[in-house]
Amino acid sequence: MTRLSRRDIGRIFSWSEVNEIHKIRHGIYQKNGKLISLLTDFGLINPCYPDAHGATTDTIFYTGAGRRGDQKLDSFNQAMFNAIESKHAVPLFNKLAVGRWEFFDFWKVVEGAYIFDEMQKRMIWKFTLERSQENACDTKS
Repeated sequence: MTRLSRRDIGRIFSWSEVNEIHKIRHGIYQKNGKLISLLTDFGLINPCYPDAHGATTDTIFYTGAGRRGDQKLDSFNQAMFNAIESKHAVPLFNKLAVGRWEFFDFWKVVEGAYIFDEMQKRMIWKFTLERSQENACDTKS
């Protein structure tokens, strides 16, 4: 089990280190319906997922899973909704470059909506993440 804390915010991890927590190469990692961790690049590397900050850096609008066509309510997106109910915080890693991931703090999913994305011309799940006030998170998968 890897333990992250607020001391790790901004720390750069290799993919092998991130992979100890986030076991897959998809942005949403869940196990048995429970959200474990999230990846982003804020749409800078992969424009299919144009995640963005809200009015402040304490809010992120996070794009759901599904690269092509309308996104579905699959196990990944369902785990995001389950996290709204459970109110648990998960770590978010921001991809800076190949093999370089910044730990971006702990986040809670607080809302989800199915919206039409004008740029991509498709329906996507857009989730609102809020920075958690928790100091640490056990990332057991």
